[in-house]
Amino acid sequence: MKKTYIYLAVLLLTFTSCVDNPNVTEEDFLENNNSATSWIMGIKRQLALTMNDIVINSEMVSDNYFNNYTLYNKVYDIPQIDYTDIDGNSMQVEIGALREMAEYALETVLPSDPDATTQQWSYAYFAKAYALILSGENFTGLPMNSNSEAFTSSELLEASLGYLDLAIENESDAETILAYQLLKSRVYRGLGDRANAKSLAQTVISNNSLLFIVEFDGTNGVPNEIQNATFTASENRFAPLPRLDFLDPKFFDLGTASEDQKSLSLAKVEEAYLILAEAYTAENNLEMAKSTLNNLIDNVINSRPIMYLDDSEELRNGTNRQDYPTTAVEVSFESGQEFQSGYVLDRQEGLIPVYTVSGTSVTHTDIDASENVDDVLYLIYLMRQEVFISEGRRSNDLGIKFPVSQTEQLNNSNISAEFTLPVIPSFIPLDLGLDDFIVDETTGNVTMLYDMNRVLVQNKTSNHVLPFN
Repeated sequence: MKKTYIYLAVLLLTFTSCVDNPNVTEEDFLENNNSATSWIMGIKRQLALTMNDIVINSEMVSDNYFNNYTLYNKVYDIPQIDYTDIDGNSMQVEIGALREMAEYALETVLPSDPDATTQQWSYAYFAKAYALILSGENFTGLPMNSNSEAFTSSELLEASLGYLDLAIENESDAETILAYQLLKSRVYRGLGDRANAKSLAQTVISNNSLLFIVEFDGTNGVPNEIQNATFTASENRFAPLPRLDFLDPKFFDLGTASEDQKSLSLAKVEEAYLILAEAYTAENNLEMAKSTLNNLIDNVINSRPIMYLDDSEELRNGTNRQDYPTTAVEVSFESGQEFQSGYVLDRQEGLIPVYTVSGTSVTHTDIDASENVDDVLYLIYLMRQEVFISEGRRSNDLGIKFPVSQTEQLNNSNISAEFTLPVIPSFIPLDLGLDDFIVDETTGNVTMLYDMNRVLVQNKTSNHVLPFN
């Protein structure tokens, strides 16, 4: 039987209330009056599962977080990425499940249900598109269909655009349409298509509260895993880069953790501003780029919610590295740079602010003081890192891509050897350098070994990063 039956079985275990018999056949399921509704719910559940794998591994392989415990991958922090790694394969499996569940919705479930709505069609098209986006942004290549050949990152991104168009065509909610347009802008940026990315981003900034999310459900086995890794787990599994300490945690729970699972942003208007600023910089229009960044702070980030949290139990007590600062020390972004305050919080002094959607250290003064293209690009990528922390976006900005897994290659004769190699650009520090820092024994102040946003700007002509350059 097709893999579809596996997904159907999983779905029916979750939604047994929709049917009389948990051993229901495919035909019985399709004849059920709620088949479209149930299947779309299953797709949303799969999207949450997929994002858990993407976010955990992407954050770990980047400079955002260090795996300071033993539960997660042991080598991604190096970064070392092997095609034999089970975590890379798990990411592929989850993306494949999302893609095939969306395909089955479009080909079978929705056409079979006379009560299927246009919005359900829209969501299925979106899910198919998003599976392709995740594939293109995170992998050297992946199949687009079960057992097909691997397509390149660019081909996967290009293929997502048609499905996003169909999602927009079938959607009636204006805010959701803008979210899909923002995803198109994100894709065009990834493809280096500045004109289309810019045009769509200009449309999206008409809504300064735009936020499109995936939700989690702790009581039904789909908790937010990055929330667990950065807050809930008692052993504090993930430790943030010290200069990002003030943004951790992004997600937290009060009371019963299973009942307080925070949602994760898939598309938010902040990205439209950042895309526009990057496009203006590529056009050498520094005044518009700087104005756009200032507007991003005033119109969006300053309006996002800030929660206040008792985080006194956060002791950075993982066992892999025990010198993470726990008091309000100063931070230098790299050797030779001035030390700055406000990046590491003293969580014992009282409630700390939590930026549940977006926060940034960049100020109007920083923006106005930028003098050239590289200065502005540096601020854009610093803001991208800070705004998207804990959302699984940073490794793509660093140009890192996972390979097709050995499991896929062994079961799919169409996978060529070139796709089983990861992409780790030559400017990426190895030997744990991405997350490394030095602590002054006298002052406790922290110096980062590498300011990766400066490294990105220095390597802006690389075909792995900064797509508009």
